[in-house]
Amino acid sequence: MKTTRFEKKTGRIFSVMGNPFRIQILLAIGKGEACVCHLEALLGKRQAYISQHLMALRKERLLETRRDGKYIFYRLADVDMLDLIRKAGELAGLEGEQLPDFEGMRLIPKCPCPKCESRAASQTIPVQKTGKSTA
Repeated sequence: MKTTRFEKKTGRIFSVMGNPFRIQILLAIGKGEACVCHLEALLGKRQAYISQHLMALRKERLLETRRDGKYIFYRLADVDMLDLIRKAGELAGLEGEQLPDFEGMRLIPKCPCPKCESRAASQTIPVQKTGKSTA
């Protein structure tokens, strides 16, 4: 049986999303937006490493971007992707607290981007809770 265009394109999406760190990125962005420095603060990885994964997600059109000066902010191209990730977790046998909580928000430290610089020094930026501890 010949593989159709639908199967090839769908398979590429699942292949890109199949990387656990990329799932962390998608969950970290959640229903909002984040720049690389936000993701560095939240995920505890270097900018270059995060950027490589962001590029793969953008290539498959899973992320959209917005530029603000020298900063690029990333957002999900379709927030229904979060439901897909949650459903995949359920299919994997996870339940309750093991699944991402899209209503709960985690606060991350101030970073040097314009979004953070415009806030008071005592404030932090709301970012989607990923279910994993970064402490």
